[in-house]
Amino acid sequence: MSRSYSALQPNARDSLELASLASSTAGPRTSSSSSRSGISSSRKLSLEEDPLDAQNPAANGRPGTHARTFSVSSVFDFSSNHLFPLSASVGNGYAPIGTPTSATHPQSAIGGGSLEKHKTLTYLNGLSLIVGLIIGSGIFSSPSQVNSNAGSAGASLIVWAIAGILAWTGASSYAELGGAIPLNGGAQVYLSKIFGELFGFLFTWCAVVVLKPGSTAIIAIIMGEYFVRAFIGAEAENVNPWINKSVALVGLILVTFLNCISTRLGTKMGDMFMFLKFIALLGVTVIGIVVAITGVSFSGEANQDWKTIGWFEGTSTSASSWAVALYAGLWAFDGWDNTNYVVGEFRNHARDLPRVIHTAMPLVILSYILANVAYFFVLPLKTINSSNTVAVMFGSKVFGPAGSLVLALVVSASCFGALNATTFTSGRLVYAAGKEGYLPAVFGMIGVGNNDAASTRLRTRNWASKRMARMFGDEDTGLFFTPIYAMVLNASLTTAYICVGEFGTLVTFYGVAGYTFYFMTVLGLIVLRVREPNLERPYKTWITTPIIFCCVSLFLLSRAVFAEPLQTVIVVAFVVAGIPIYYWRIRGRDHVTKREMSSRHGWKFWRRF
Repeated sequence: MSRSYSALQPNARDSLELASLASSTAGPRTSSSSSRSGISSSRKLSLEEDPLDAQNPAANGRPGTHARTFSVSSVFDFSSNHLFPLSASVGNGYAPIGTPTSATHPQSAIGGGSLEKHKTLTYLNGLSLIVGLIIGSGIFSSPSQVNSNAGSAGASLIVWAIAGILAWTGASSYAELGGAIPLNGGAQVYLSKIFGELFGFLFTWCAVVVLKPGSTAIIAIIMGEYFVRAFIGAEAENVNPWINKSVALVGLILVTFLNCISTRLGTKMGDMFMFLKFIALLGVTVIGIVVAITGVSFSGEANQDWKTIGWFEGTSTSASSWAVALYAGLWAFDGWDNTNYVVGEFRNHARDLPRVIHTAMPLVILSYILANVAYFFVLPLKTINSSNTVAVMFGSKVFGPAGSLVLALVVSASCFGALNATTFTSGRLVYAAGKEGYLPAVFGMIGVGNNDAASTRLRTRNWASKRMARMFGDEDTGLFFTPIYAMVLNASLTTAYICVGEFGTLVTFYGVAGYTFYFMTVLGLIVLRVREPNLERPYKTWITTPIIFCCVSLFLLSRAVFAEPLQTVIVVAFVVAGIPIYYWRIRGRDHVTKREMSSRHGWKFWRRF
């Protein structure tokens, strides 16, 4: 990696491929201060040689490949839509393209405090993040939307399987993108680098302001409702809603604080709750099978509907009903893109990201199907189709009041685990947006009140602080080396949604805005295959995978548009409102960089060119 480009053979890998190997290949590191003058440090590779040098074979293209357009930025050129390099790195981590970096503001660059320079996430951590958010409250509380619209038990199981497989196609597509562009930020960075920064910013605008805090608020409120239900019982439906919201706010504050302490603490909690969820679903499945075999439950004879009523009897013949059922199933599987928000922090993203996707998705699909079979064994079909508390009723039917209490606590704990996962990844999304300059630079900072990464660590001057750092801190960085400002912003917005508590429009917003960006991101995979065929791809999915997902996304979008035209217009207006904000943010970002670079050149005006 350290030898000069002139020594490379003509068939050597191009600089894009070198860039995508930069973080996982051992070699000499350079600091951002050694960057070539006049080029934003976030746009260059952390190689000892300039990849745009005339002697670099990648700079002039190769026989049989299309020539790329390379732009070397001067102080008057801050266009953020250059597609080279797709993956730029400085130091030991990847840097966003387009970030207005400078030596005077090191925190705004990767050269300052950076999560990507301290890669800590493992395969198990990634697995817990994606499982933690997918398995929230849905499978425990309301599979009724799938069952009632499918019309029969057998048809609903087919819908669950189809929804899971379709979600898997999206996750597989994201696995390829995450391997090719291993940066924090998920769809934000993929859209920016494939279609231009405007698209990445619009995703950030929707995700940071509405999608992420709104969905987090729903998870927190459901957690509060089930926690209150566990102690009050059925009367919980009649209590003051602010009791549930208060529990939700306490849970949000607690999980945000714990994730601010260290990455290690957040991931350890995620690992623990992942195992808890699988154990809970396995327990539900085993109990359902035992009840079906013995025919005995707490209230006497067990439900016999699964024996007396055909599993496909009453199956709906309405395409619209099946569409609603599929939409509800896909909603329950949402969260499959969670791990892509933190790809830049994986110790070995090329190996672990595909393994995480292809382990998590089949496990979740199987768990969902088995849990629904257990529900059918224990509860009458009418009860399942009309109840929003299926798991609680399941526990009550089998074990009485004690079972109802335990299952309510299980659902609440599952939501707490999902709250932890979404807090962790939402913080990284805001952090990446701050690094890019889409949000104020403070949200791209690590720790509190310091630009120096080393000074953000807890000063361990006595035995108590040293013990705390050993127990809860990260191995290399200690305590509070986390995007604290980013997570506080997410928690603040989530708090506002919890207080408002109206989520009807959010479902339509998710259906329109969410799946529009899903569609654009996965479509970007196809575009990238054509535009950059030689880009290093540690994992490459079948081309049919993104095509299938894009077709499903268009179907869901059309359904949302026709079902809620007025709300769709509101969503579109909100997205469009982000365009002037984008130009305001980017213009301010680039003007700051121009002034900084001009001041560094001083009277040596010729260096500006």
